[in-house]
Amino acid sequence: MTARRTVDNPADSATPRDTADTTATDAGATTDSTATAPARVGYGTLLRTPGVWTFLAPAFLARLPYAMLSTGILLLVKETHGSYGTASTVAAVAAVAQALIGPQTGRLADRYGQAAVLVPAVIVHALSVGALIALALGHAPAWSLFLAAVPAGASVPQIGAMVRARWIAKFTADGASGSSTAKVSTAFAFESVTDEFTFVIGPILTAAIATTVSPSTGLIVEAALTVVGGLAFAAQRNTAPARQAHRPGAKRASALASPGVRLLAGTFLGVGAVFGGLQVSVYAFADSVGQHGAGGTVYGIFAGGSMVAGVLYGVIAWRRAVQQRMIMSYTLLVLGCSTLWAMPNLIALTVAGLVCGLAIAPTLISGYTLVETLVADGAKTEAFTWLTGAIGLGLAVGSMAAGRLIDGHGPSVGFLVPLAGAGLGLAALVSLRHLLTAPGQANAAVTASPERAAAPQLVGAAKG
Repeated sequence: MTARRTVDNPADSATPRDTADTTATDAGATTDSTATAPARVGYGTLLRTPGVWTFLAPAFLARLPYAMLSTGILLLVKETHGSYGTASTVAAVAAVAQALIGPQTGRLADRYGQAAVLVPAVIVHALSVGALIALALGHAPAWSLFLAAVPAGASVPQIGAMVRARWIAKFTADGASGSSTAKVSTAFAFESVTDEFTFVIGPILTAAIATTVSPSTGLIVEAALTVVGGLAFAAQRNTAPARQAHRPGAKRASALASPGVRLLAGTFLGVGAVFGGLQVSVYAFADSVGQHGAGGTVYGIFAGGSMVAGVLYGVIAWRRAVQQRMIMSYTLLVLGCSTLWAMPNLIALTVAGLVCGLAIAPTLISGYTLVETLVADGAKTEAFTWLTGAIGLGLAVGSMAAGRLIDGHGPSVGFLVPLAGAGLGLAALVSLRHLLTAPGQANAAVTASPERAAAPQLVGAAKG
């Protein structure tokens, strides 16, 4: 499709005025129709939207613990049980529980409302983390730690998915339009930047607390932030999306019924393996060179690179279809991961991690944008939680595999896990990329950032 796009230069956006002829194709299909893409919406315009800070501020507090939980578990169990293998497995169990249960809580939130799910979840989370801390400090057997990690991970509130659902509800209340889809796209870029910022602050904060106070205190802070932020977020009911009541006799299909959602979940699994394998390997590498406290900083710089890339992604007027952008960024991720295992010292590893991180946010933003076009309104929170859960599951597998390799062969070998996970994800993405276009959009490429001009339907699933 050939489209003429004029991108305005708002005072609060770094996007230059750019009028360009763009040619976008999807799965080899083209069309002669001409359309005008909406002007780019700047971050300043987005954040000045009335009412958004009422849910953004508590959401930040509530989602920060997401990046603290696995690091806190890893540092605490390593301290009490003396094994990266055991520590990474406990963290992995929590991540698996989150990956499997998170989408179900997202589905419940779509049906019964976000507050109805959040309030009991944060209470269960605080109690479960408390039990895990007590067992670890009491040097309880590993199997008991695994049992405690299940509810701790399963009860992690899916704040990121809920915030994205609120952005959609905010901007599409009067129906989909060029303006609303531009705003949604910028909101998704902002959310990715926020996610990455939490991954910058979370590990550093947890490592700092663990080394200066105690590893258990890091998890106590994580649980406290979850409760305070989660309850404050749940209290903001005016900005929550409307509940999707179930009609008697109607079949409610999962968002996972969409082949495109399944493909994106698989590729996000690879991204999660990068997070998990890199996290464990970085801490082990820092330990091996006698700089234990530096692990959180190195991992934070990796996430910082992703955050910078996410900011830039949101202000660039893209000429390529979003499917193509995702393939390009995922390819760069694989290339970045391919250098990690060969780094000789922490400085070199930090630089390599920064370069690797630059590909993360563009990949995630593209994936979240695509999945929003593949599902109906009543399944969006669930769809987002499947992607978030896939990251968590990949993190679990990646951290566990890296931990075992590190115990047996040293920290450098652990860096092969991110490469393997990203490589498999890229292979799936390239070979099955045709699944990322919803029926009815085959002749209209997904372009610029909002990636659509009409409300999509849930692919392969009945509405209900």
